[in-house]
Amino acid sequence: MPPRPRPRLAHAREVIALPDAGLRFVVVADTHGRPHPLLDRRIVEAAPDHILHAGDIGDLCVLTSLRARAPVTVVRGNIDARAPDLPDAVTIDLCDAGGTRLTLLLVHVAVQGLTIRADVARLARAEGATVVVCGHSHVPFATEDRGLTLFNPGSVGPRRFQLPVVLGVLDVRPEGASVRHVSCETGLPWTGR
Repeated sequence: MPPRPRPRLAHAREVIALPDAGLRFVVVADTHGRPHPLLDRRIVEAAPDHILHAGDIGDLCVLTSLRARAPVTVVRGNIDARAPDLPDAVTIDLCDAGGTRLTLLLVHVAVQGLTIRADVARLARAEGATVVVCGHSHVPFATEDRGLTLFNPGSVGPRRFQLPVVLGVLDVRPEGASVRHVSCETGLPWTGR
């Protein structure tokens, strides 16, 4: 008997309150069921208000340990066949008393190289998102393409090739948003050098 196709929850939407003091997200991806042993320490050091997981979770108990530190928003990655209830994309509206201040789109696969895929750019525009957070490649980067900010935190799972094991931090403040990478191994800022 051929395998049944898994049900797809293509898209979800969340609204997160944006306090006057701002909001800090820790962004992780590609844990593959085996997050780096120092990930929990790095999350505690970053003191996030919320955690984003950009897919390829692997063993779903990873989400349980993340939720012990902060609320988690997650999307399914290409290896997450055992997570049929997770969406493939989540639009996140960050709202303060004046309304929506920033809209993020969280997906697993968003780019080819460092260029945003046309379908993801269309979805981001349709949702009013200006920031796209993704995973999949294990390559940490922050760039602009087609008027959108793209942020890949890299991977905090098993090392792939010679790529670093890093996580991302996304700070949203009244004056704007900023992103950075942190080495999971050292806790120091990672700049790609």
